[in-house]
Amino acid sequence: MDLQMYFEGKPRGSKANLARSLGITKTWMGLLISKRRIPSAELAMEIERQTGGEVTRQDLRPDLWT
Repeated sequence: MDLQMYFEGKPRGSKANLARSLGITKTWMGLLISKRRIPSAELAMEIERQTGGEVTRQDLRPDLWT
């Protein structure tokens, strides 16, 4: 699942909360959600951890993990 699908149906503020817990800005989170930027390997692993595996590192960076 990608980040956009992950946030569908989530309460208001979920994106900002995840961005804060990841140590990134809301703007950077928006760029990741819209796939205009890709996360670093470390950030992809942290997103996977903080989403409970719903968004996997493979979903975020298929070029690194297959």
